[in-house]
Amino acid sequence: MTPPETTATLAFGSIGTVLGTLLAGATETGVAWLGWRDSPGARARAAARAGLPVVDDPDRLAPVLEGLAGYFGGEPRTFTLPVDWRLTSPLQRRVLATLYESVSYGEVVTYGELGARSQAGVTAQAIGQVMGSNPIPVIVPCHRVVASNGLGGYSGGSGIEVKRWLLTLEGSLPATLDWDLHTGPRAEP
Repeated sequence: MTPPETTATLAFGSIGTVLGTLLAGATETGVAWLGWRDSPGARARAAARAGLPVVDDPDRLAPVLEGLAGYFGGEPRTFTLPVDWRLTSPLQRRVLATLYESVSYGEVVTYGELGARSQAGVTAQAIGQVMGSNPIPVIVPCHRVVASNGLGGYSGGSGIEVKRWLLTLEGSLPATLDWDLHTGPRAEP
C-alpha cells in the first residue's frame, strides 16, 4: 500500500525591520519566498506564483523570522535555513544555490566570479538578471553580488540604497558617520 500523496502548502509570516515589513513564505521543504512588503495583495501574488494553497502555520515560519530578526539586529549571520527552490528555473537554482552555499556574511563576489563559481556558462549580465529575480533576497544574499567596478544594481526594497545598507550592516562597506543600525537607508534629497 502506498502512502497518500501530500499536497505542498505555503505559510506566511512577517517581520518588521528597519527596511520595512518583510513577508516570508515557507513550504514544508523550506523558505521559498521573501518579499519587501506585506499586504493581502503581496500574499496573493506569492501564493499564485507558487501555485500552492496557503495555510496558517506559525511554527513553520518561526526559524525564518527568528533568523531575520537576528540578522537585522546586527548578529553576523550566514543563513543555514532549508530552502525550497520551486520558484526558480534550473539556471536560477544553480546560481542562487552556489551563492547561498558559498558567499558568507561580510563577503562579496562579482557577477562574473559568481558565474564562474556556479559553472553556469553565462555572462555577468545574465547573473545580474538572476540576482534581480531572486525570490528569497537577504536569505539568499543577492546583495553580496557586486559589479567589478562598483556596487551594481539592486531591485530589492527601495533599490541600491538598500543594497548599500545591507553591505554596510555586514561590514563589506565602511559605515558613513550617519549610518545607524536602527534607521534604514536615507533617501537622496
